[in-house]
Amino acid sequence: MSRALRLWPLLTGTHRYEKIVSTRNRGHGQYIDAPILAYLIETPNGRVLYDVGCDYRKIASPALRAKFFDPMRPLFEAPRMTETQRIPNYLAQLGLTARDIDVVFLGHLHFDHAGGLCDLPGCDVHVHREEIVSAKTGADSGVFEDEVAGSDQWRLQSEEYEVAPGITAINTPGHTAGHMSLFIELPRGRPVILCGDAADLQENLMDEIAPGYCWQDNDALAVASIRKLNEMARVEDADLWPNHDFEFFRGLAQFPAWRD
Repeated sequence: MSRALRLWPLLTGTHRYEKIVSTRNRGHGQYIDAPILAYLIETPNGRVLYDVGCDYRKIASPALRAKFFDPMRPLFEAPRMTETQRIPNYLAQLGLTARDIDVVFLGHLHFDHAGGLCDLPGCDVHVHREEIVSAKTGADSGVFEDEVAGSDQWRLQSEEYEVAPGITAINTPGHTAGHMSLFIELPRGRPVILCGDAADLQENLMDEIAPGYCWQDNDALAVASIRKLNEMARVEDADLWPNHDFEFFRGLAQFPAWRD
């Protein structure tokens, strides 16, 4: 059986927002801090990045920060990110560059997942076809138009498939039109399911509560994807990793340590 070799969680920044962003109709007036994560996965046939964080330029520049993030207040504050949290800096600590990344797999196209593509020119990008279709409608305020400008060069997917040895893409729509999670088989530990924004918090998984933002308000579809992930974890004896949960993240191996 093909397996991935190592998995690194990468902290690419932090959010502060009202909790209803993560848990639908739950947490009004309660603000939480949340990690913005990417994941580097090494396989026998190359390396995969799952998500790439934000575009640092939009955070470092006061003018750009105001342009892109002021309209989200007060529900959502501008992300916080340092130069050292850019993906190329993490890669450099491992002796790697963007040229060593074989696939960038985007779970969806929101700015905190796709913005960092500007730091990874020339990479082979995979994303679900419905993400591009919905982005072009302009109806999803979480997608910044300039960050999908190169999408005509991307590999558009629709079915579940093997991304690389030991890594399988899982359709988990609901938060966005074409959201995808990853199932990762590792050599030593239990398999890991990277939920992406199908489940921001452990609470989403335990209570089977939809994320606050659901594409076209289809919270039933989002809950169905959460139940799919829970069932897959049960059948495969896998660990579920929610995507924006600081309590959970702090319990993981911290870079440059890894999970294998």
